[in-house]
Amino acid sequence: MRGAAGGAARPGRAAPAGPGASAGPAVSPASAGPAAPAGPAAPAAPARRRGGAAGRAARAPRAKPPRAAQLPYLIVLAITVAALAWIWQGGVQRAREGTLALAGAMFIGALARLVLPEARAGMLASRRRLVDVTCLAALAIGLLVAGLVLPVPS
Repeated sequence: MRGAAGGAARPGRAAPAGPGASAGPAVSPASAGPAAPAGPAAPAAPARRRGGAAGRAARAPRAKPPRAAQLPYLIVLAITVAALAWIWQGGVQRAREGTLALAGAMFIGALARLVLPEARAGMLASRRRLVDVTCLAALAIGLLVAGLVLPVPS
């Protein structure tokens, strides 16, 4: 435990002044000079511009995607919601048809993502095209297999 009488001052700070202070000269932070970095120097971060009228005028306006760009996503979403409602309302008797409808919705989403350009795919485009199509197709195949394997209740 450091006390007022025997404690050493931290580097870059003034020595404690008082009756038990050391006899050496006091060093102020301004006269100590810049502190040397302990490790390799980090690259300087680029300066950020402040908001305001000048900042808004300097930025180029973003191109808005067409409103119809969300149409493929909305179609897939509508089919998915309808299939889930079908399963929920019909219970076990309608699970097979609902699962096959879900598989169809995922296949439609994969096909739309595959053929539509990035700007027209809307929210179906969340990653790279190959990743999106692969994920949607794998989900569709899994649902298709589950729908075909499900036993038909009698």
